[in-house]
Order: sequence, then structure tokens, then C-alpha cells
Amino acid sequence: MARTWLSIRVELVAGQGEDFWPRPGRVFAAARSHSFAQLAESIDVAFGRWDMAHLHMFTLAGETGVSPLEWWDGEAPEGTLDGRSTKLSRLAAGEQFAYVFDLGDNWTHLCTVADERIDPLTELGMDPGRPAPYWGWGTLPDQYARRWNGDDGESRMPKRPARGGLGDLPPLLPGWGDRGRG
Repeated sequence: MARTWLSIRVELVAGQGEDFWPRPGRVFAAARSHSFAQLAESIDVAFGRWDMAHLHMFTLAGETGVSPLEWWDGEAPEGTLDGRSTKLSRLAAGEQFAYVFDLGDNWTHLCTVADERIDPLTELGMDPGRPAPYWGWGTLPDQYARRWNGDDGESRMPKRPARGGLGDLPPLLPGWGDRGRG
């Protein structure tokens, strides 16, 4: 396969009123024939989002918006392009654009198209069929800022089990549970 795919760096800038520095990020391989909706879904999965039922919007140079129009019930901002049919072929080398997931919590991202195209077979070892991350860095925050199962945002953090370490785990791996204890 030739070097025909785009390499798009996506950095998480802010979310839930917090700015991130250093910014966690992922680099995606994406065919020019992929849609912005496919890129949005790939970004959301790669950034650990599990509740995908939120509006999202790309903002291209010139303030052109790209979003799934049917999600807006006819209320999309004027001039917004449909993300399901708008292809990544609109993007140029070196172009920067923004992506916002969840227009309430405003998970904002800076996206940058690399100057050079890539071969997905070289970078990923396969043609994934949709945009896919092939490099990344940084700690990703939980979509709802939950720190443990059952976190409601007001409760105190649960205490670590009395046995300490990994003693509360089932003895499936070395160091877990009571395995190796006398």
C-alpha cells in the first residue's frame, strides 16, 4: 500500500473546565476516504470515552463546522456540514482544526494533519478499515471524572483493603492474594 493515508495528531486541550498540560494525545492513521464521523468515533474510543451519546463538532479553518446533522434535530449551527458524509479528503497537509466532544463538558482537542502521508501497513501492520491510533502519550481523564466504581463526586475515596498491597485480589497471578504466603 502506498503512502496515501493521513497522519493526524490529536491532543486533549481541556475538558470539564480543566486545561491539561502536558496535553495527552494520540496519533491516528486515517484514509482520506474516511468520514469525519468515523474520525470522531475513533478519537472518542482512543480517549477512553464510553458514553458516546453526546453531540460533537469539528471546527475547520474558516470556522466551518462538521457534525452529524441528524443529532441536532434541525438546530445545527448554520453552515454545518454533515460529518457522516464529509470526507477527510477536505484536509490539507499541516492543517489544524478543533474537535469538541460533549458540548456540555467540552472535551476540546487540537488536531494537526502531518506534513507527510503515511502507509498504514508500515505504521499499523494492517489496513484497519477506519481511522486508528498508532501512537500515544499521557494520562487520560475519565469522561465523568470518576476515580473508582461508584464514585458520585461527593463520596470519600474508599480505604485500601487492610491486607494492603494486592492481598485483596484472587490468587490468580504471582503477588495477588495469599499466593506465596506461608
